[in-house]
Amino acid sequence: MSSIGTGYDLSATTFSPAGRVFQVEYADKAVENSGTAVGLRGKDCVVFAVEKLVKSKLYEAGGNRRTHTVDRHIGVCIAGMIGDGRALVAEARGEANQHLSFYGTPISPKVLNERLSLYMHQYTLYGGARPNGCCMLIGGYDE
Repeated sequence: MSSIGTGYDLSATTFSPAGRVFQVEYADKAVENSGTAVGLRGKDCVVFAVEKLVKSKLYEAGGNRRTHTVDRHIGVCIAGMIGDGRALVAEARGEANQHLSFYGTPISPKVLNERLSLYMHQYTLYGGARPNGCCMLIGGYDE
C-alpha cells in the first residue's frame, strides 16, 4: 500500500502532478487537529482563550502553554504543534528585542506580524525545512 504523498511529500518545494504541496497540507492538518484558539478585542484590552486538549495523563500540569507574552504590550496564542509555536514565540521575542535596541521604541503589533509572516514563509521556500505546523494569533496595542 502506498502512502498518500507517494514521494511528493518529502519536501516543501516538491509539487505533486495535481499541483499540491503535501508538506503545507500536513501543516494545515496539524492546526485543524489542535484545540481552538480565540482572540477577543475589547475597548481597552485583548483577551486570548485556548482549548487545552489533554491527550495523556503523563502531561505535567501547567505544561504545554499555548498563550505567551512577547513583550509588555504584545501577547500571542498558538493553535497547532506546540513545539513549532514555541520556536515562533522565541523568534517573536527576538524580533521585539532587536527592534527595541535598534530603534529605541517597542515594536508595534503590525510590524511584528509582518516580520513573523516573512519568517514563517521562509520555511515553505526551501527543501531542507518543513513548514511550521502552527498558526498564531497576535494581539497588542500601540500608541
